[in-house]
Amino acid sequence: MNQKEISELRRRFRPEKCAVSRIYGCYVNGSSREVISYLDESLGLLPQEEAEKYLGLLKKSLSGRLGRNLIDVVFSTKQVAEGDEHRLLMDLRDSELKNAEARNLFYQKIMDTVDMGENNYLILLAHDAYDVPHRNKNDQVDGSDEVFSYILCCVCPVKGCKMELGYFPGENEFHSCAAGQIVSAPDLGFLFPAFDQRSANIYNALYYARKPEELHQEFIDAVFRTEPPMSAAEQKESFQSALTEALGDACGLEVVQAVHGGLLGKIEAHKESRDPEAPAVTAGDVEDILADCGAAPEQTAAFLEQWNDRFGEGAVLNPENLIDSKRFDIKSDLVTISIDPEHSAMVETRIIDGRRCLLIPIESDVEINGIPMGLGTEAAEQEAT
Repeated sequence: MNQKEISELRRRFRPEKCAVSRIYGCYVNGSSREVISYLDESLGLLPQEEAEKYLGLLKKSLSGRLGRNLIDVVFSTKQVAEGDEHRLLMDLRDSELKNAEARNLFYQKIMDTVDMGENNYLILLAHDAYDVPHRNKNDQVDGSDEVFSYILCCVCPVKGCKMELGYFPGENEFHSCAAGQIVSAPDLGFLFPAFDQRSANIYNALYYARKPEELHQEFIDAVFRTEPPMSAAEQKESFQSALTEALGDACGLEVVQAVHGGLLGKIEAHKESRDPEAPAVTAGDVEDILADCGAAPEQTAAFLEQWNDRFGEGAVLNPENLIDSKRFDIKSDLVTISIDPEHSAMVETRIIDGRRCLLIPIESDVEINGIPMGLGTEAAEQEAT
């Protein structure tokens, strides 16, 4: 799925466009892993504010960035033909979630595996049938020839509130009060089947994780039984290790600056292109960056080997998972320096009096802990001369 297709489905979860008739789910005790209560409500009979809250939670599981929060899950041909996990998802979809036995089996799979710590959690399920509008060559709506039937699931932590001071209008006084149990934004969820090329693809699902570094792999294994994808944090760590192991001592500041700048350039170019697909980078792209900054052929070849070992031959990754596009940090045992990535090239390394030093030119006023920094008497005299 691409970002345009995801946005098209997200718009379905507005009250004025929603075709979801019922909301299903269950409230689970996180400690005992038992159902506290079941949810089976007609959306049309709920107060508008409550209906909007349910739709908002489900919509959250279609948010975030492709390749980070939103990840493609791919089923094998054998799974689609005879896999129990795929058959259960199809039963849920084809019955429009009306099959109570299938719902309970699905709930049990989640309760047996998901670990939310001490938090209770809410499992939400909804079915939608989207009459997909056909678009002609001029991108204008021209009737419809397909109905996309799908389910959307999210798992939301439920947290207790602390006692606070509240105002009671009837008594015209302030007293301690608590709002009770609050349903938080979903930690994970999924869409099945995927909406590829604006059509159903039963070989794929779209998985959502609120924190890219916490994919809840136990959920992926229980519900999809597929090889868990590498999280964004794992990709970043593996990429950094591939660089350092391939280049060794040659992996200096200039190389890191070049790699960070090259990947940042790809991210920025992707934003400007408005391409609905996720940004992508290959081993060849990084090899070119390394060659441009002076890496030897044997070093680029070693990097390619490291890339293939860690990610697989021909792997295509999201550059947003490999670098922090908003920070460029330099750390040592004693100091940490954070620089705007756009200006990271201003930092240099020098040997001064036999010691390795980082050199950062100062071209404007500097503050330290909010206090304007003076040049000092000796520096001021040198500048004056």
